[in-house]
Amino acid sequence: MDRADLVLAGLATDNCAPLTPVQAQKLFFLLDQCASNLDGPHWNFAPYDYGPFDAGVYREMESLAREGLVSIRLGGVRCFLATDEGARRGKAALASLPADTRSYVEQLGHWVRSLTFPQLVSAIYQAFPDMRANSKFVG
Repeated sequence: MDRADLVLAGLATDNCAPLTPVQAQKLFFLLDQCASNLDGPHWNFAPYDYGPFDAGVYREMESLAREGLVSIRLGGVRCFLATDEGARRGKAALASLPADTRSYVEQLGHWVRSLTFPQLVSAIYQAFPDMRANSKFVG
């Protein structure tokens, strides 16, 4: 699966609920780290202010936004969500995955959205302590 389809698949989970920047970073970090049959890694995550970070995640979202597949909401907290066409393509990408991988991506998409910012960052640090280096997060 290429990066664009992986991003759209991630956005198509959890009824296409928006992803905040930290949720997007952590979702795609975990998919790179834990889902071996997605043809990854797709990014080069490194420890940053709030855990694993790769600006390439944002560049991919911006590229997909130029194609009309992702909407980037500004104001308050920036968030990313699939457009109708992006959701269609993301759901098709999900459907192309083996059942166990599809289930994992869907569960992970729900999980990252269900946690507060501190809960999500803390969970990542607990599972991947090396990603705490350079952190601004106290929690």
